[in-house]
Parts: sequence; structure tokens; C-alpha cells
Amino acid sequence: MDAASVDLIAAAAATPSVNLWGALGCAVAYSASLLATLDAFADLILARGDSPAGRLTAGVGLKFASKLAAAAIAVFAAGIVLALDDNWFAFTSLTIAFVVVVGIGVIVLVRHARTVAPAPAEGPPTRRSRQQT
Repeated sequence: MDAASVDLIAAAAATPSVNLWGALGCAVAYSASLLATLDAFADLILARGDSPAGRLTAGVGLKFASKLAAAAIAVFAAGIVLALDDNWFAFTSLTIAFVVVVGIGVIVLVRHARTVAPAPAEGPPTRRSRQQT
């Protein structure tokens, strides 16, 4: 064996392997964050449907915001762990899946808000509407 092949073998042995347990833990963190985000969206839809004015109470708003904050912290921490492990495949695939599912949730939330939005209030009566009654 020459010196070049020994250096090549030593370099291959020195490269860190992917931490599969870390990737599994991060996948669990991503999925828990995803479920917390979707649960927050569902709470928002249900709370708007239950309240007479369509507004959130302070408690429901705090619950909604805390779920989103916890999900953001967990995704950010899991992303850092995957990046430090150089597990770019898991980082990319989990991030894309998270963004797609949250995007679908936002679309459903916006669509629901549009369908439930109250009809615009009528302006003051016009001369024509007074004549018809």
C-alpha cells in the first residue's frame, strides 16, 4: 500500500456517518410540530364558528399562538440537529413535507374564512328601495 491509498482509507474512515437515531428523533419532532400546527388551525376554525361575532377570545388566541410557537421551536431545533449531523436528505425531505402540509392547512383556513365571511352590510336605503316597499 502506498501513502495515497492509506490517506484515502483514513479519510473515508474519518468521515462521520449519518446519525439514524438523531434523524428518527427529528422526524418525530417534525411530525409532532406538524400535528400541533394543524391542531391550532382546527382550534381557530372551531372557535370562529362557535363565537357569535366570529372573533377569538383571549384564551383561544393564546392557545393558538402557543401551539404555533411550540411547533416553530421544535422544527427549528430539529433542523439544527439535522444540519449539524450533515443529514441533508432528512432535513430537506422533512422540511418540504412540513411546508407542504402546513401550506395545505393555511389554504383550508383561508378558504374557510372566505366561506364564513359575513355578507357586506347594505348601505343606507336609496330612493328606489324606499319606493319598492
